[in-house]
Amino acid sequence: MSSLGELIYSREKASKEAISKAESHTPRIDAPDRVKADQVFDIAIRVGPHPNTIEHSIRWIDVYFSEEGSMFNPIHITRVLLEPVYIEPIVRLSMKLRKSGTLYVIAYCNLHGLWGNKKRITVE
Repeated sequence: MSSLGELIYSREKASKEAISKAESHTPRIDAPDRVKADQVFDIAIRVGPHPNTIEHSIRWIDVYFSEEGSMFNPIHITRVLLEPVYIEPIVRLSMKLRKSGTLYVIAYCNLHGLWGNKKRITVE
């Protein structure tokens, strides 16, 4: 039996048919590399271009943060549910951090499974 992490595709882990899906399924994270402690900053997450039909769409996006020095990681930040046809897989969030760590994003395509990406953010 596989662990959940082994079931999440990424650009680095895609193989065979999944390689052709990496560009349209891997979440792109637009966030600063460095932020100041406890100051609000914006992040944007986008998946696609990707079909947005009832038969084939991104259904949800999860955001986690793995904080340096925390005993219990990752911290679940949010889940955004996406209704096909009406909502595009684009999420904008404002957040603040106290410690450096890694932002993880997982998107679920109803045909091609779980796709993930990560971004390191340093708190100064």
